[in-house]
Formats: sequence, C-alpha cells, structure tokens
Amino acid sequence: MSSIYTAPVYKLENLNNIFIEMTSKNCNQRCQNCYIDFSSIKSLHKTVKDFIPIEKIKEALNDLKNEDIHCIYLTGAEPMTHPDFNSILRYCLKHNNVCICTNGSFLNEKKVRFLKKVEDENNTQIFFKLSLVHFDEHENDIIKYRGNFRQTIFSLKILSRYNFNTVLNICNHYNLDTGIILEKFNQIFKEQEIYNTDVQITTSHPNYNDENYIKPAVKTDCMYGRTLTATGIYSCPFLANEYRGRVGTSFKDFSKSFMAETDFCATCSKNNGFMFTIS
Repeated sequence: MSSIYTAPVYKLENLNNIFIEMTSKNCNQRCQNCYIDFSSIKSLHKTVKDFIPIEKIKEALNDLKNEDIHCIYLTGAEPMTHPDFNSILRYCLKHNNVCICTNGSFLNEKKVRFLKKVEDENNTQIFFKLSLVHFDEHENDIIKYRGNFRQTIFSLKILSRYNFNTVLNICNHYNLDTGIILEKFNQIFKEQEIYNTDVQITTSHPNYNDENYIKPAVKTDCMYGRTLTATGIYSCPFLANEYRGRVGTSFKDFSKSFMAETDFCATCSKNNGFMFTIS
C-alpha cells in the first residue's frame, strides 16, 4: 500500500524578525559547512558584487512600519563586505535593534569602537552572532577554515570589552553532547575574559533519506520572520533566492504561508527551534 507524502505548511504567526541579505555570494571566507553554495564562483579569491541597494531596504522598512518588528538581522554571505554597511546599519538602528550575523573577520579594535559609537547614537541595540563548530581549535578549523577559531575568540573578546551582547552559534557537526559543549565554552569564556555571550547549539545532520522526517516544528524562523533580498521576499535566510522559498516581491504583498519541502526545512524540523533568530 503506497502513501503520498505531503510537506507541512508553516504559517507566519507574527512578523517579528526581518532578515536582510546584504549580499548573496560576497564573502571573504569559504567555510566548508556554509549553507550558501559558492560553486558558481570559479576562483576562491573572486567575489561577486551582488549587494542589495540601500533604497530597497528603506522601502521595505517603510512598508513594515506598522508591524511589530523586534529585530533586524543583517545576514550574508558576509554582511560587512557591503560598501554601504555603515549607512545601512545606522538606518536600521533608527527603526529597531539590529543583529549582525558575521564571521568576525572585520571586527578589530578600531571597527568595534566605531560600532559602539554608532550604537550610542540611538536608543536601540546592536547584537552580534558568530559561529563555530567545536571547542577545539584544530577540529573547528578543519570544518570552517584555518584561523577561524582564533579569529572568532578574538572578536568575542573585543565585543565583550565594549559591552556588546553576542550569541555564539555552535553548529554541532560532530554530534557532541550539548552539556560538554557548554562546559568547554564556558571554560574558554572564563579564561579569555569573555562576557555577555550566550551559546546557541544547532545541528546540521537531519536524516534526508527519510521523507517523513520533515514534520511540523514548535517554532521556526519562517513562523516569525521573512527575508529581504535584492530579488524579493523569502521565507528564511536558508532559502534566500531559492524558488521554493520565495513568498513575494515586496512587503506590500507577500505570502503568510510556506510549504517546507527542502533539506533545509528538515534541518529546522530536527532542531525544532530557531536557526537564525536569537532568543
């Protein structure tokens, strides 16, 4: 007896989070576990200039002025490669809190001091979200890139020095016990004098071969947010510029429902929680 599998439909409960894809492919690093497909870029040193126009962001935020937005997320590839990054950050801060999802490579003492000055200009806050896959430098850099672990810890130290709140996402590539992960990173934070940093643990190992694996989750990013890109509105950052994730052209008219039928949806289903949103 055969059965027909139907992917679950996620409905937008509340539009609380806006993800702005600053660039689709422009990044100064090439993490092996990145969800973005860089295969179209022939050279590792070649970057594409696909930055979202600041005018498109202003239009979108104007359309959302009556929504209960809690936070604006600046995502990438690497959002800080955008030539108008500072202007966009300032504009977004006039509307809401902003979370910068970054690899941390642009965060030196001078830059962080400048960002603190920008934050002090407004009544809103800047948050940062960085990522690692392991508490051991060697094991981490095998999956990310050489020098990633030290760069990330260095960035967290500077951000902590200027009292920024940060989230360190640990993509549990090695399927380690979450208790051990938290214990090890709390030890690192203590040794490095890193404060105001929360650890968020996610997994990237759903069983893609089980078609029934994608099942309704308690909460996902697509239930409380939408992603703005240069090409339109999408359900989440995972599916930015992917036709199965497209839900509209602008925030004046976009779909409040989305069919979860991709491998990324399986990832969110297994995590049964937010992948990009900080909480």
